[in-house]
Amino acid sequence: MSGYWDIPEGTECAKKTWLTGRLGAAVGLVGSIYHIILFPSETALHAIQRATSATVTMATLGAVFGVTTCLSAEIRDTPEDPWNYFAGGCASGALLGARARNFGVGTASCLGLGTLAAFVKIGKKEGWRLVGPPIN
Repeated sequence: MSGYWDIPEGTECAKKTWLTGRLGAAVGLVGSIYHIILFPSETALHAIQRATSATVTMATLGAVFGVTTCLSAEIRDTPEDPWNYFAGGCASGALLGARARNFGVGTASCLGLGTLAAFVKIGKKEGWRLVGPPIN
């Protein structure tokens, strides 16, 4: 996510969407590789299809998150509000539910990803650290 946090919230939506979509694609590709190694396919074509499907899905989720958070910040005129990130996570979760054709998956994913995204934004604003030496 190099450069993502450097861009002010609610600006340069296309660039933010590109960055989050690219991150999603990378995560999807790495996840696909692990899945193919752990659960080998019968044919190479089937393995490529699985990898492509997962990578495109994750790239789409990332792009939806990026555009939703950016547009929400721009439209609501509240750039640093964690609710923008909740909206982005929820939109991505709803997309997962639509892909699974399951309302329950969409609802749970919306709430889960939205909450996670909001906490990431809150943590970034407040300087939370997950790794590194303790602050004295």
